[in-house]
Amino acid sequence: MSVSSFDELLQRVQTQLQRQDTNMRNCIQPEQMLAVTLRYLASGCSFTDLYYSYRLGISTISKIVREVCDILWSCLAEECIPKLTKERFESVAAGFEKRANFFHCIIAVDGKHIRIVKPEFSGSLYYNYKSYFSVVLMAVADSNYRFIYVDVGAYGSECDSSIFNESSLWKSIQKKSLELPSAKPLPGSEAPNVPYFLIGDEAFGLNINLLRPFGGKELSQKKRIFNYRLSRARRYVECSFGILTNKWRILHRSLNVNTDFAVSILKACVVLHNFVRERDGYNFEDTMTVVGMNDLPAQANMQGGRAANNIRNVLSDYFLTEVGKVSWQLSKI
Repeated sequence: MSVSSFDELLQRVQTQLQRQDTNMRNCIQPEQMLAVTLRYLASGCSFTDLYYSYRLGISTISKIVREVCDILWSCLAEECIPKLTKERFESVAAGFEKRANFFHCIIAVDGKHIRIVKPEFSGSLYYNYKSYFSVVLMAVADSNYRFIYVDVGAYGSECDSSIFNESSLWKSIQKKSLELPSAKPLPGSEAPNVPYFLIGDEAFGLNINLLRPFGGKELSQKKRIFNYRLSRARRYVECSFGILTNKWRILHRSLNVNTDFAVSILKACVVLHNFVRERDGYNFEDTMTVVGMNDLPAQANMQGGRAANNIRNVLSDYFLTEVGKVSWQLSKI
């Protein structure tokens, strides 16, 4: 985070963080409260480490971090994660078309397990299939590595598909209360109108509004090309998670706080990710542990309706045409 970005962030939250001096003591200034919180989120250190660095009590630091995280979310969420609209979807789709050569894709969706220390009396609610305790960050990202929707705090034992099906985003799409761009032919094609859709991995159910890779091992060439092209677009949400966790390194270790506090930390990290991304870009080191293209799963079970499968077939055929193909796709399958 640059100095100018820190100053702007401080200006946004200063009023809510300002406290009054008393005859007994001087209050902790907003600058120090924000600096302590950013140090905690960015370095991954403990409250005890901050106690030695800032000479503040451990319980005081804990209260400061929680309060600042909640204020960051309340002040920045509306700006950094604005309400989704038809125009916003069209802009995101244009970004995927330009950067990932994937057409009619409005967002890429995925879930990430954030490790936590086992909450008391929680049983196995937070115990996930990876054999540790976690809460789930369900997020959708655009082609500029920005999160445009998040659902934070689901139990680690739940699967990505069920969490996403219960999200406000998917419910609004299914109820058609959230307007998507109108279906139209693919660029340079006379094929039938193709609707706009989300993309995900094999954990998600196939739907006309949500596409995933073809399943099976013995796939035809066109299906393997489709899986590669979809994975190439889906990597943007994977890279967004990588940038998020490498910049805010508190997410590299187990969060030794209660689950409500952990959710506040996650929300603050998400809005700070977008805030810094839009102002300072990102460093190459922030992407060093991102999942690579060859690591993205490309196999899935064949499920979903005929209409959704027809959309995948139309795209598969389009990726073999002169206007739809990319020169390197055959070398990647």
